[in-house]
Amino acid sequence: MSSLKSKDSVILIQGATAVEFDPPRVRDHVDVVINGGKIAAVGAGAGQNITADEVIDGSGRIVFPGIVCSHHHIYSALSRGILANIGPTPDFVSILKNLWWRLDQAIDAPSLRSSTLVASMDALRCGTTAIIDHHASPAFIEGSLDVIREGMETIGVRGATCYEVTDRHGRDGMIAGIEENRRFALECQASSEDHSRDQLVEAMIGGHAPCTLPEEAYERMAAVIQETGRGLHLHVAEDAYDVSHSHVTYGEDIMARLDRHGMLDSRTLLVHGVHLSEAEIELLNARDGFLAHNARSNMNNNVGYNHNLPKVRNLALGTDGIGADMYTELQTAYFKHKDEGGIWWPGNFLGALQAGNRLLERLFGESFGRLEPGYMADVVIARYSAPTPLVPENVAGHFVFGQNAGITETVIVNGKIVMKNGVFPSSLDEQGITREAREHGRVLWERMDAIAP
Repeated sequence: MSSLKSKDSVILIQGATAVEFDPPRVRDHVDVVINGGKIAAVGAGAGQNITADEVIDGSGRIVFPGIVCSHHHIYSALSRGILANIGPTPDFVSILKNLWWRLDQAIDAPSLRSSTLVASMDALRCGTTAIIDHHASPAFIEGSLDVIREGMETIGVRGATCYEVTDRHGRDGMIAGIEENRRFALECQASSEDHSRDQLVEAMIGGHAPCTLPEEAYERMAAVIQETGRGLHLHVAEDAYDVSHSHVTYGEDIMARLDRHGMLDSRTLLVHGVHLSEAEIELLNARDGFLAHNARSNMNNNVGYNHNLPKVRNLALGTDGIGADMYTELQTAYFKHKDEGGIWWPGNFLGALQAGNRLLERLFGESFGRLEPGYMADVVIARYSAPTPLVPENVAGHFVFGQNAGITETVIVNGKIVMKNGVFPSSLDEQGITREAREHGRVLWERMDAIAP
């Protein structure tokens, strides 16, 4: 026990099957020792002679590194079952105008707080320990990212957030969005330098899409990226319109324009990329950036499919706001890929899921995604009794064909138990949070009906 920091809480998981996704590894009957925010020891008998504050029986359970949702819209949490008068949505642009752009205009601080609490709890129930969020609320810009951070920290989920810069509401709104990104990123930078506090939420520099970002926006956003050292988080080529707009307005490909402004680097997270060309993917790879694939959203919006996805070096998986169930998202991505005649197998998509942890490493400057000493203690314990052998060669097959979010039992983030046996701490009024969210959702839908498309 002398090697552990006595001031930190020690958690011991005993006798579990330790599973890692990419590269795949399976170890039976191991102990996992967590000290403070990091993993201290893993292996058979690693918990012997350890005095732990919390001992968890891992027999009959699998334990694995936390899952990352690499692109989410937390503000969409109150859109579930929406009853606002949406109107016709025959194409992608009308979906944006009639639904999502009216929803984000209707968001205020209380509804955003409810959205964040609900989305964060939903994530943990699914074994998703980190959310990379992308936010928009043009009637509530300044301070909006603080509300998201506070909500995520209240529930105990890790992640990053940013504000969606756009010119849809005029130049003043565009500048305000850029400044919100800058302000929040500088605060996160100061927090990361203050080692006396745990930092669960980091910053990125957000933008809507190239088609709603003029040259001034790119210039100012590029300056903020350089000043803060934070990465860009931007939708690109989700619909063919975005590509056409770039060619007609700027005379160049979307990726070439981003690169011209120095906005592509190893912390860049681009989203969708349905209509990116092979050459543009090669440019993204050369800059070591990430692309988040959102299979269910792309299918729901009927925007198409990019058969060049296997050529993306850092392909990650997101939900684009459809919750944070990465089991369903990965399974959908795999089956859609095979339906399109794709060459990838389940293991390739599990590798894409794992890429979210590589992104976290670049955002936080720590090690994520392995059950090894020194790695961050974002860990999931799940009840899964494999009916066939569970070995490294078929970890992905079990994930795609046999598992689902319902196996999640206990979740640890940053070395703290944030959900135990499917129950949140007594300090969280789960029923009260849900009740308030229902009321905020109803009022939010009413405000949407008052906003013209």
